Amino acid sequence: MLRGLYTTASAMIAQQRRQEMLTDNLANANTPGYKADQGSLRTFPKMLIQATGTDHAKRYGSNHVGELATGVYMQERTQNFTQGDVQETGNATDLALLQGRVPVDEETGQAATLFFTVESDEGAVRYTRNGNLTVDGEGFLTTSQGNYLLDGAGNRINVGNETFSVNGEGQIFVQPDQDPLAQLNIAVVPDSAQLVKEGNGLLRYDGEQGVVTALGNEDADYQIQQGFVERSNVDAAQTMTDMMATLRSFEANQRMLQSYDKSMERAVNDIGRIG
Repeated sequence: MLRGLYTTASAMIAQQRRQEMLTDNLANANTPGYKADQGSLRTFPKMLIQATGTDHAKRYGSNHVGELATGVYMQERTQNFTQGDVQETGNATDLALLQGRVPVDEETGQAATLFFTVESDEGAVRYTRNGNLTVDGEGFLTTSQGNYLLDGAGNRINVGNETFSVNGEGQIFVQPDQDPLAQLNIAVVPDSAQLVKEGNGLLRYDGEQGVVTALGNEDADYQIQQGFVERSNVDAAQTMTDMMATLRSFEANQRMLQSYDKSMERAVNDIGRIG
């Protein structure tokens, strides 16, 4: 009976964590560049049951009875880096990064992902797909949360005001007939599974393979569209359906847990008193 309690309790915890993940996704359904999380449910290792102190081995030729599953858990949250829909805004400060051909790891088959390069509040390099940008009071191009965009040399980009233009390669012009003021750095992250969300649309890369730039990289093809943003790739309707299914599963395990609890209560109060 205690095994049943542990199994149903682990299932409730797993469904609760999955519900939290789905809630985060739904809350960011309108966040530009947001990538939805996906959860993987796994079973705990199975236990082998053997009969001891009985004639089971004589009767069946072995003490082995069978296997017992010991519950489930949510193993990990992985991000879905598929391209989101592109929405026109008409704002000069909005930039959409459209990903084309990217390098693919020959051993794992893992495709790289492209990102804008930004500076975190601590001065470290971070990555984002959120192209909802703005110009701060000093004329620097930043994200809507105030993180500076970086150029190919790792420097902040000062555009002065919002009257600038960006071509498909990410070159920034203040005057159409002049040389480009700066070049947006587009990072090529080889293993997107090693990206960690830090909030405000920023991602930290913890992988062992180095991040390279897409500038002058024949294996990485992209296009920048000014006046557009990449929307979140969260499917709101599917997420709501998954949340309802998760809730029903949680409630079913909750009723099972209550049933076990009542059985134990009866065993303690009634059967124990008779004994």
